[in-house]
Amino acid sequence: MSVKLLWLVPSQSDLGFLHSSCDGNRSLPSSIFVSPDTNLLFRYRANKDKKQKWNPNFHSFRTHLRYPCIGNSGSESLSSTVPLVSSMVATSSAGEMAVSSEEKVYNVILKQAALVKRQLRPSGDLDVKPDIVVPGTLSLLSEAYDRCGEVCAEYAKTFYLGTLLMTPERRRAIWAIYVWCRRTDELVDGPNAPHITPTALDRWEARLEDLFRGCPFDMLDAALSDTVNKFPIDIQPFKDMIEGMRMDLTKSRYKNFDKLYLYCYYVAGTVGLMSVPVMGIAPESPATTESVYNAALALGIANQLTNILRDVGEDAQRGRIYLPQDELAQAGLSDEDIFGGKVTDKWRNFMKKQIKRARMFFDEAEKGVTELSASSRWPVWASLLLYRQILDEMEANDYNNFTKRAYVSKAKKLVALPVAYARSLIGPSTTSSSLRK
Repeated sequence: MSVKLLWLVPSQSDLGFLHSSCDGNRSLPSSIFVSPDTNLLFRYRANKDKKQKWNPNFHSFRTHLRYPCIGNSGSESLSSTVPLVSSMVATSSAGEMAVSSEEKVYNVILKQAALVKRQLRPSGDLDVKPDIVVPGTLSLLSEAYDRCGEVCAEYAKTFYLGTLLMTPERRRAIWAIYVWCRRTDELVDGPNAPHITPTALDRWEARLEDLFRGCPFDMLDAALSDTVNKFPIDIQPFKDMIEGMRMDLTKSRYKNFDKLYLYCYYVAGTVGLMSVPVMGIAPESPATTESVYNAALALGIANQLTNILRDVGEDAQRGRIYLPQDELAQAGLSDEDIFGGKVTDKWRNFMKKQIKRARMFFDEAEKGVTELSASSRWPVWASLLLYRQILDEMEANDYNNFTKRAYVSKAKKLVALPVAYARSLIGPSTTSSSLRK
């Protein structure tokens, strides 16, 4: 995954700024952590006509935030009809029962679904917590959300456009989640990646736990902290995404699809689990909460599999091969073939099977989009349709993902947007749903 988000970490640092400044259940004195001039929050405040840039002198505004540092952090598989992952339970050589990646992920789904169910009103709408405003904080928090929206608009233009149809609270919450995910991905794929260590990721996770307790480190954290305070979002998918970043630091091969599936869940499937509580499930939907989460997970897996297939050549240049090793061997291919970058009949046959699997995940994801609340469907449909077209472009490139990068042209994107919008107008069917309760 290639990202360009502006980052705040000095290249010589080990993310030392990630040390928690929340002491037990109280905030430490603001003079230690807060820039004495709140106008330094953004360099562009003095001249709004210039490109907006982060001010590295800004440390934190947590003591201005609305919540005290109290409370618990909250941290406490696809349908069996789709043969996409290995069997749920295997037996180890010692005779012990080993849980598959799919079952591990499904346990997270059950936990998140239960959290959402507990906070549903009788009408089926999420009980969004009202704002509790401390004087002087509302404008700063609003500015934090606005900045998240600007980042989303810059790096995910099509998705951002779709979010504009959502309600203001949901729209801002999705922006906050997007930015946190992008910053997390930037840790291992951005310009400071060579300086990132497992310890740095541990500190990033500690910072995550702080913001779930209402102790954000900076403005972008503050937006997410406010979001998780309002919506029934569990911390586990966020922690799992960080675990995916840890895997990127230490792992460059995957033995089989079960292992790759878990990685795809960590780095992309988690996004769906974070987002569904915000996007909401339509009150008239006959689908179970768990099945909607399964579909959201499937979209994340499909998107990541598409990323992997699109970026084979780029990843090979970095010594990474995100393809199931056993399936490569079955196709008569090896790591040397990947590094060689030659399109052969063996490679074409291998790619056809990989693309077919990705499309099966997209098909599974489609089942859940119509179950979402009406205002949330368009950005999801747009993402699904555009990403699935990348697979079509790979085929058009004769499966050459070594030297050609498959992408969807602007013209095709423009065509896809009204199609996505039209599909978003179709709501749940109360008479026929494959995700029926």
